[in-house]
Amino acid sequence: MAEASRQAHWENVYTSRGETDVSWFQDNPKPSLELIEQVQGGRDTGIIDIGGGASRLADGLLERGFRDLTVLDISTAALDLAALRLGRRASEVQWITADMTEWHPSRRFDVWHDRAVFHFLVDPADRAAYVTRLRSALVPGGHAIIATFATDGPDTCSGLPVRRYDAALLATELGAEFLLVESRPHDHLTPWNSSQRFQFSVFQKQGGS
Repeated sequence: MAEASRQAHWENVYTSRGETDVSWFQDNPKPSLELIEQVQGGRDTGIIDIGGGASRLADGLLERGFRDLTVLDISTAALDLAALRLGRRASEVQWITADMTEWHPSRRFDVWHDRAVFHFLVDPADRAAYVTRLRSALVPGGHAIIATFATDGPDTCSGLPVRRYDAALLATELGAEFLLVESRPHDHLTPWNSSQRFQFSVFQKQGGS
């Protein structure tokens, strides 16, 4: 999907539906918070949430005292929802509107978090662009936490096709520079009480660059 049409799709999603009216809504992003707590090196750890949108992950991280948070999403409307919900605390987060396959990181992070972006990248060129930016944005020794639909999860989401993964398939996509540290299944319950099978995988960046 071209960048312009991809952005239009997600702007439409977030302007036509409420925050809780999307299948990926989580009142409490517990799996992500647990894994970030597990890999972080301190409350000054630099964390970026890729495709964070209106997610409540930033809320939970701020409540836990994290001080270096960035949220990137292709949809301005999604980020506006999150900032509005956070109120005064929104100024404690760096908000970036960008298609991550076109984004040029201006700094590096200790933790890269992505819940349900990578599985939308069905074009090999988009996946390659993602991995290039992951390499550029993550410090050596840093951790990438990536959640996708599992191999027995849905094959579409929000009207778009997805690619499903297990940890081994995801590791192959990222390449040898990223060492698989942990993988865990997760059954996400949608707002209308249907179950979606996810997998969360944690990788550590190897090497010195």
